[in-house]
Amino acid sequence: MVVSYRCPDLLGRCLESLRQHPLTSGPTTVHVVDNASGDATAQMVRGRFPEIRFHLMPDNVGFSRANNHVLRDSEARYVLLLNPDTEVREGTLDHMVELMDARGDVGMAGCRLVQPDGMFDHAAKRGFPTPTSALAHFASVGRRDGASDRLAHYRAPGVDETGVGEVDAVNGAFMLVRVEAMRAVGLLDEGYWLYMEDLDWCKRFQLAGWKVLYDGRVETLHVKGGAAGKHRRLRQNVAFHQGMARFYRKFDSGKNPLLDAAVYLGIFAKLAVSATRSGLARGRLAADRRTKASPAPTSTPRRAAPDV
Repeated sequence: MVVSYRCPDLLGRCLESLRQHPLTSGPTTVHVVDNASGDATAQMVRGRFPEIRFHLMPDNVGFSRANNHVLRDSEARYVLLLNPDTEVREGTLDHMVELMDARGDVGMAGCRLVQPDGMFDHAAKRGFPTPTSALAHFASVGRRDGASDRLAHYRAPGVDETGVGEVDAVNGAFMLVRVEAMRAVGLLDEGYWLYMEDLDWCKRFQLAGWKVLYDGRVETLHVKGGAAGKHRRLRQNVAFHQGMARFYRKFDSGKNPLLDAAVYLGIFAKLAVSATRSGLARGRLAADRRTKASPAPTSTPRRAAPDV
C-alpha cells in the first residue's frame, strides 16, 4: 500500500521497484491511494501500471485515513505500508515475509532504510520518546557518536543498524504488518493527519502484546523527505508537532502536571523554531528559483560621443 501526494516521479520509481523485485513466495496486490494530488499521478499509474489498484481520495485526507481506506477491507495475511519515496531491493520482500512467518509473536516489522548517499536512515528503528531523549534528539546531543543510551534512546541504540532485534517502533516508510494483529489492535489512529501515526500504532501493538521487530540484514532505499519535501510547509509543521502532543497526551500525560506543562511548552517552542526555519529556507529556495528563471540583464551599449 502506497499513499501518494504530488510526487509522481518518486511514485513511479517506487512502483517500478515493486515490479522488478516482487514477492515470489505468494500473490501480491499493490494499492496506490492518492490524496487528491491533482497532477499527473493518476494518469501515470493507470498508464504505466495497469495491474495496480488505484484509489483516488476526494481531498488530502492524510496518511492514516488514506491507509485505512484499504486496510479495513484487507483479507491478506500481511500488509506492507510503503512510502512513495522508497524503492525496495531484490529479496527484501521475501526475506521480511519469511521472518514474519517464522515469528508468530511479531505484529509488525521493518527493514534497514538507506538514503540515496548510502547513509543509514536512523528513523528505521526507534525507541518511544521520553522527555529526556526527545530533547536530546532535537538538540542533536542524542545523535552524536558516544551518546549514552539514555540520551540516544530515540534511535534504539540497543540494536545495530545491520542487526536483528526487538525495538519500540519501526518507520511507516516500510512497515510490514500482520493482519491478524491489526484486527486485534485496530486501524491507524485518524486523529493524526501526518506524522507520528506510525509511532502510535507501534505503541498500541506493544500494549496489546505484539512484538515489533527490526531486521537490518535487508534494505530499502528511502529518499528521506522526498515525498513531503525537505522543508516542511506550515501545515506539515503544525501536524508534526500536533502529533507529538497527541502521542504524549495518549500514552504519558497525567502523571505530573508540571512535567506535562513543560512538555507541551517545549513542543510549542519547537514548533515556533521549526516553522521559522522552514519558512526562511523555503523563501531562499523560491528566491533562488526566481533568480535562475530570470534572464540575465543585458547592458545597453554606449553611444560614441559625437565629434566636436
